[in-house]
Amino acid sequence: MPVPWFLLSLALGRSPMVLPLERLVGPQDTARCSPGLSCHLWDGDVLCLPGSIVSAPGPVLVPTRLQTELVLRCYQETDCDLCVRVAIHLAVHGHWEEPKGEEKFGGAADPELEESRNAFLQAQVVLSFQAYPTARCVLLEVQVPAALVQPGQSVGSVVFDCFEAALGAEVRIWSYTQPRYQKELNLTQHLPDCKGLEVRDSIQSCWALPWLNVSADGDDVHLVLDVSEDQRFGLSLYWNQVQGPTKPWWHRNLVWPLEPDSVRTSICPFREDPRAHRNLWRAARLQLLPPRGWRLDAPCSLPAEATLCWQAPGGGPCQSLVPPLPPANVTVNKALELPLLNVHPNLCVQVSSWEKLQLQECLWVDSLGPLKDDMLLVETRDPHNNRSLCALEPSGCTPLLSRASTRAARLGEQLLQDLQSGQCLQLWDDDLRALWACPMDKYVHQRWALVWLACLLFVAVLFLLFLFRKDQVKAATRGRAALLLYSAEDSGFERLVSALASALCQLPLRVAVDLWSRRELSAQGPLAWFHAQRRQTLQEGGVVVLLFSPGAVVLCREWLQDGASTPAPQGPHDAFAASLSCVLPDFLQGRAPGRYVGAYFDGLLHSDAVPALFRSVPVFSLPSQLPGFLGTLQEPGDPRPGLLRERARLVSQALQPALDQLLKAPGDPGDPEDGTRDGT
Repeated sequence: MPVPWFLLSLALGRSPMVLPLERLVGPQDTARCSPGLSCHLWDGDVLCLPGSIVSAPGPVLVPTRLQTELVLRCYQETDCDLCVRVAIHLAVHGHWEEPKGEEKFGGAADPELEESRNAFLQAQVVLSFQAYPTARCVLLEVQVPAALVQPGQSVGSVVFDCFEAALGAEVRIWSYTQPRYQKELNLTQHLPDCKGLEVRDSIQSCWALPWLNVSADGDDVHLVLDVSEDQRFGLSLYWNQVQGPTKPWWHRNLVWPLEPDSVRTSICPFREDPRAHRNLWRAARLQLLPPRGWRLDAPCSLPAEATLCWQAPGGGPCQSLVPPLPPANVTVNKALELPLLNVHPNLCVQVSSWEKLQLQECLWVDSLGPLKDDMLLVETRDPHNNRSLCALEPSGCTPLLSRASTRAARLGEQLLQDLQSGQCLQLWDDDLRALWACPMDKYVHQRWALVWLACLLFVAVLFLLFLFRKDQVKAATRGRAALLLYSAEDSGFERLVSALASALCQLPLRVAVDLWSRRELSAQGPLAWFHAQRRQTLQEGGVVVLLFSPGAVVLCREWLQDGASTPAPQGPHDAFAASLSCVLPDFLQGRAPGRYVGAYFDGLLHSDAVPALFRSVPVFSLPSQLPGFLGTLQEPGDPRPGLLRERARLVSQALQPALDQLLKAPGDPGDPEDGTRDGT
């Protein structure tokens, strides 16, 4: 018979899980023990007198753990009682006395000690059982050969059958020895009722009621009622209406009519079921009734509480207010009055159950309009009529005249003036407290003006950053500055330098070399031209490249040997000789690293020929060390490794033909160990 889930979920529970039980025949108590142990159950019960704990004279048997099992004690096939079987696990407690004197070193053994070790360990174990309204104590004698056990070792268990108890009872069990050598063991257990055991045909007390089985199938619940043919039962499904009489139209008698004065029982298995409560709250509805009323509609009474709260615009939780509504359970299906002087769209009613919010409605949204950006002021008065004011904010109630960094604290004086001038609406009042709603529209307009000003300032800063970034991008596009200095030895070497400069220009580098500035050199002179180029290059974060050749090495050595005297220029356009007066002091004073780079060409000069003074900066052989050379010329972190290798390959392709032509020309260096080239 299918029944709607919502109806039945408020009245019935789930199908119980049944457990089969072992059956014991006869009323006699028995005891049995595991192999290796011998045990005996004393006839009749004994007095439950644990006594005080005493010291063990030697190894003794003590209980270490209790286990229980439910069984049936049957007098006839259909006349059984529930019984508790108890298993006591035993272990050896204490130690044998060690031999003294010469016996420890192989002397004759003590006959008494040997006799004790060949004897039996015995124990009198007491089991105490309490289940209202009965109490029992039984005594078990247990023994084990002493030679078969070791101190601290488990020796086995003893099983007692059994203590009778009522269905659904709470039982307590203790175990200890006489005399008692340690704290007694104890165990508390709640026994199941008829629904949790497979005993409906064995225990007569379980015959009094029919058996119910409930199963869910989608939105429907199926109720199965199992009743014998010779029994008469009435089954009713109804709402448990605590407040007021039971509603007749919710009451359904599903089986036979009840006999007059019959024994009745009432079960609400879904009282704590979360599914039933979810179904009930889905059917509940919170209504707000103008001018200041509210009502909770629900099929039955609910364990709920209602509170007033303030809902600020922009989301966030609704903040609880004083006065709270009566904390007692809400009366359902009845119009109630809110204790308010005036209404406000931000005032809401919340209904909670077990500290969980279930329903919320804000007051008369249709008639009062949307939520307002008003500030709620809470006024507190003491018996001497001294009052204090705070503003309700998400962080809490902020005192108006405080130094907090909140909107209410910043506008505290203005809000206080608005309250005193009557611009705030009083929502509630009693002898000690009051609630006021103060409009914030004019402060919002001022705030938006500040926001617009801040936006304009932000746009101006962005524009300046854009211009600055544009200059940086422009500078990055132009590339880093590089000034090439070399000694003009012959036309072949100048072609080689020109090929290097042209190849570097294809990279993000701005190259300056005297080959491309003959007119400026003639007009300014080599020294003035070099000073101007060096200053501009270093100011822009560039680098000066010294290209060493045999002639340049000779000029450097002459300058170093002559001291302050300046070597004569080798030609009208030789900037290298003119620059030594400025370049060498930078190296001598330690200012060269990071500003200068050295280089020489493969086959024209050996690394050992470069004067030691110039090795304080990186010196590269070209084109074999082009990747390192180009990496030093670029901005830090600018090129990726793969891109750097590709650039080195392109520069090497442009440089190699000019270098090969120079090496094949007449006048090639004859002895490579000299480290110089004649050049004539």
